[in-house]
Amino acid sequence: MVERLKRVPLREVWKHEALDFTPWLEQNADVLTETLGFEINSVEREKQVGDFSVDVVAEDESGELVVIENQLERSDHDHLGKLITYLSVVGARTGVWIVSEPRPEHVRAVSWLNESSAADFYLVKAEAVAIGDSQPAPLLTLIVAPSEEIRIGGQKKEELAGRHALRYRFWEGLLLRAKERTHLFTGISPGKDNWIGTGAGMSGLAFNFVVRQHSAHVELYIDRGKGAEEENKRIFSALEHSKESVNDSFGEPLSWERLEGRRASRIAKRLDVGGYSSAEADWPSIQDAMIEAMVRLESALRPHMDRVAG
Repeated sequence: MVERLKRVPLREVWKHEALDFTPWLEQNADVLTETLGFEINSVEREKQVGDFSVDVVAEDESGELVVIENQLERSDHDHLGKLITYLSVVGARTGVWIVSEPRPEHVRAVSWLNESSAADFYLVKAEAVAIGDSQPAPLLTLIVAPSEEIRIGGQKKEELAGRHALRYRFWEGLLLRAKERTHLFTGISPGKDNWIGTGAGMSGLAFNFVVRQHSAHVELYIDRGKGAEEENKRIFSALEHSKESVNDSFGEPLSWERLEGRRASRIAKRLDVGGYSSAEADWPSIQDAMIEAMVRLESALRPHMDRVAG
């Protein structure tokens, strides 16, 4: 006969968190070691640190401190806050949160904490099980653990946030300087993307500033939306018929990009002046070059747009 595994309410096994579960954990650190995948030893329970009483302070195999916060209930904000506070107070690099029911938002929060390099966080679900009439046994399940992939993902997010902040400042300066040369971008706000645009006065046509880390360009972008590839190419071709005149008016050859296989097309002036990763002291000259090119681009294209856009 095969018996069925049954779950036993935690409070029937450990009636009191501090008086029952924490002493059990102190005496059975090997169970937690198996769950976490690294050794837990030198366990001290209810350790007083200043004004705080930490559930468990232990050491890993390298002698680094590990803070363990127990909660034989559904996870809550209070215990997560305590764990983070205790880590900072004792100077530990590893935090373990043992709960009976991890809430989805706390699973996400611990995963998010692992994206930084400040500390390693482990979220463990605690259960008690029995087979038939056997004595209950602990069942610890690792829910969240740090990983190199998560850490790299966090670094990428930090890089992206820094990139967004840089671009926002770059566009702030450019738009401020552009007011002195053109009304084309009046009312346009800075953003975090690598481009900012304004309508060209005709459906699906926009004048855009584009900046990358080390380069920049200005463009007329032609895209009338889903299902409009044929119409976009028609407009581009009609403007291209005046290519020589437009180039002469601009003062030098433009980049005429039909973008075969893609819905949109563009006419651009690519600038070898630097980008948003250039020294901020160089931004004004980069911005001025972009603004000057945009003024000339609009002036060169505007006489031809009314008759081709339809």
